[in-house]
Amino acid sequence: MNEPHNSFCKQERINSKKAIEALFSGKAKSIASFPLLAVYQEVEELEDYPVAVLISVSKKRFKHAVQRNRIKRQIRETYRINKHALHNALLSKGKKMHIAFIYLDTKQHPTEKIEQHMLSLLERLATQIQE
Repeated sequence: MNEPHNSFCKQERINSKKAIEALFSGKAKSIASFPLLAVYQEVEELEDYPVAVLISVSKKRFKHAVQRNRIKRQIRETYRINKHALHNALLSKGKKMHIAFIYLDTKQHPTEKIEQHMLSLLERLATQIQE
């Protein structure tokens, strides 16, 4: 982690097709805090950051890109602000992982509610890493 402030740069995003396929190949674990689902898997190949993230909102549930983009922006922002506990847990154990956040609901929620569920997911992930 090179930057001490709250950032969400390109190195923190999963963008290789191979990494995405590996994450959804069936070997990954998942935890849910409705309306969010986190699918995660430990990896070896990350360089600078302990976590790389993918955010997905279903086109089937939200026909308009405006709606999908707003939800993705909410998830990205809540992750960016609250990621430090997870980063610290991973760095202390020397682990690295890929996480996919998938939005499950069919309606939009206020940012506060998404932040609540994101915090819940990140805390549960951090405790699982510490064990």
